[in-house]
Amino acid sequence: MRWWSAANLVSNVGTWMQLTVQNLLVLQLTGSAATTGLSLAVQAAPGLLLSLVGGSLVDSWPRKLTASVSQALLGLVAFSTAAFVAFGMLTVPLLMVLAAVTGSIATVDNPACSLLGNDLVKRKDVPSAIALGSVVHSAGRLLGTAAAGATVAWFGMASAYVVNGLSFLAVAGVIPFLKLVPKEEREPQTARERPAPARAAASASGSASVGSKRAPGRGGSREGLAYFVRNPRLVALASITGISAIFGRNYQLTLAVLVTGPLAAGAGSFSTVSTVLAVGGMVGAVIAGCLRKPSVRHVALLAAAGALLQAVAGLSPSLVFLILLVAPMAVVESVSDTAGTTVLQTEPPSHLRGRVLGVWRSASTGWGLIGPPLLGLLMETAGARGGLIVGGLAIVVVTAAAQLAQQRRVRLPRLRPAYGTANRAAYGTATEPAGAVAAQAEPEPVGAVAARTEPAGGPSLQKLQVVPAPRTVPTAAVAAPEPEPATV
Repeated sequence: MRWWSAANLVSNVGTWMQLTVQNLLVLQLTGSAATTGLSLAVQAAPGLLLSLVGGSLVDSWPRKLTASVSQALLGLVAFSTAAFVAFGMLTVPLLMVLAAVTGSIATVDNPACSLLGNDLVKRKDVPSAIALGSVVHSAGRLLGTAAAGATVAWFGMASAYVVNGLSFLAVAGVIPFLKLVPKEEREPQTARERPAPARAAASASGSASVGSKRAPGRGGSREGLAYFVRNPRLVALASITGISAIFGRNYQLTLAVLVTGPLAAGAGSFSTVSTVLAVGGMVGAVIAGCLRKPSVRHVALLAAAGALLQAVAGLSPSLVFLILLVAPMAVVESVSDTAGTTVLQTEPPSHLRGRVLGVWRSASTGWGLIGPPLLGLLMETAGARGGLIVGGLAIVVVTAAAQLAQQRRVRLPRLRPAYGTANRAAYGTATEPAGAVAAQAEPEPVGAVAARTEPAGGPSLQKLQVVPAPRTVPTAAVAAPEPEPATV
C-alpha cells in the first residue's frame, strides 16, 4: 500500500500540473475563456457517455492489467501532447481530440485504479485506504498547482506534459509488483460466492441450470445500472452527493464572489480562504480514516451539517468570521465525501463494482456540468449571500428527503421451488418446519436486506430455487449469507 500511495502522489502531482498548464495553453492559443471551458467539457464528456462501458470492462478484465495498460496509454497521450507543444504543431482542434482521448481512457482508468487500491487491503481497512487516497489527492493538487508555475517558467509548457507522462509510467511500473490481499480477506463470503456443498455437488453433476448462468463480471453494463437504481442506499447517496455538488461544493465560485463582493476583500484574502479549505479537506480525510463502517446515514448527517455551516457562512459579517467557519465546513464535508466513497465502493458485490462506479461517474459528470451554471444563476438572482444560504438550505431539505426515502421497505419476490415440495431440501433439513420457506419470501425491511450483496429479486435469490442441497446441510449454510458489516 505504501508503494501504491507514493505512486498515486506522483501521479496526482503530474495530473494537476497538466490541468493547470492546459488551461493556460488554450488561453495562449485562442485568448478565449469560452474555448478554455470547452476543452474541459470535451475532456469530461466521455465520462458522461462512456462510463457504463468502461465500468463493464473493468469488471470483465484482470484488474492489475487493466490499470497498468490504461496508465501507460494516458502517459502516451501526455508525451504526444508534449511533442506537439515543443515543436509548435499543436492546434486547438488537435488539443480537443487529445482531451477527448484522455477522457475516454479515464472512463476505464478511474474505476480500475480505485478498485485496485481497495484490493490491497482487508475489507475492514477500506475506509482508511480511501481516506489515505483523499489525502494523497489533496496533497497532489496543492503540489501540482504550485509546481506548474515554476516548471513552466523554467522549461516551458511542454515540460508539464512530460512530467505527467512520467508520472503515469511510474504508476504503470509499480502496479505489477503490488501484492493483493487474498479475496477471502477483502470480500465477504456471500451466498453467490461461497463454495457451498450444494453448489459444488450441482456443478459436479453438470447441472444445466447452474451451468447456464453467466460468470460474474461478464454481464452487460445494464446490469450495473439496474443494480444501482434498485438499491435505495445508492440512490439516496447519489441524491445527497448530487445536490451537495451542485449547490455546496463550488467554493471557488461562491466564496470568491462573497470575499471580493460583500466582504470587500481582495484576491489575497480569497487565496487565504482557499488555503484553509485545502488544509481542512486534508484534515477531514485523515479523520475519515477512523470510520470503520460508514453508512448513508453518516453521509447524510455530515452533508447536512456542512450545508448548515455554508448557510451561516453566507451571513458572515467579516473575513475572519468566514475563515473560522470555512475550516470546520471543509473538515465536515471532507469526512462526508470520504464516507460516501467508502459506501459506494463496498456496497455492491465485487463482480458489479466496476459497473456501479461507471454509473456513478456518468452521474457525477452530469451534475458537474450543470452545477456551475445553475449556481451562477442562483447567485445572479439571490446575490452572493443569498446563493450560499439558499443552496445550503436546499441541501438540507434534499438530504433529509433522501434519507427518509432510502429507509422504505423493500419487497422481495416469493420463492417458487422448481421441483415442488421435494426441493425443500435446498433450503434446509428434512425436519425444517413447513412454513420456513414461505417465511423467507415475505417482505423485509431495508435493514434486513442490508447484509445482502444484491438487490431485491436479484440472481442470488433465484439460484436458490434450482440447486438442491443434501439433507445434512443446515438452513443457514444455503438460505442466508453470513451477516456483512451493516451499511445503514
